[in-house]
Amino acid sequence: MPDAIELLKSRRSVKPREMTAPGPSPAELETILTIGARVPDHGKLAPWRFIIFEGDGRLRAGDIVAGVFARKNPNASPAEIEVEKRRLTDAPLVIGIVSFTTPHPKVPAWEQELSAGASAMNIVTAASALGYGACWLTGWFAFDRDVLDGLGLKPDEKLAGFIHIGTPSKPSEDRPRPVLSDIVTRF
Repeated sequence: MPDAIELLKSRRSVKPREMTAPGPSPAELETILTIGARVPDHGKLAPWRFIIFEGDGRLRAGDIVAGVFARKNPNASPAEIEVEKRRLTDAPLVIGIVSFTTPHPKVPAWEQELSAGASAMNIVTAASALGYGACWLTGWFAFDRDVLDGLGLKPDEKLAGFIHIGTPSKPSEDRPRPVLSDIVTRF
């Protein structure tokens, strides 16, 4: 297992199309989700939950995405609809991060949404620490209310993203990172 600082310094996203099986075992998935739930959460509100897409569940979710896409794009070709159907099928595991807020006198909604984002990043980091490739993505369907309803989200819930997890099929290339002098100021 890599040193924590080295892991954080070298972590990079792996494109889902560059992932293959195997995905995490049930015990590894439990570890990943446990780490996903161990984030800053002022007020102990747990303003997030997880949806697991694996096996045929990825295909059923794809049917929902493709159905909404076809209905909203009546001139879409069968090939375009098929692309939408396969959105969650490249990686063997996809975790949807659902975000919701609860009115609270000391914890603003923005802070609760940030907690969901922290949860997503912890999941990415945990999967990476276990040796898997991981990628946090959204896409049009993560913001489409009809898709969200079809995936079982409540009207007051949003999708912070989909975390795709699998075994990298090739080494992942790094991308340019911000130069610290461009993004850091001192007060």
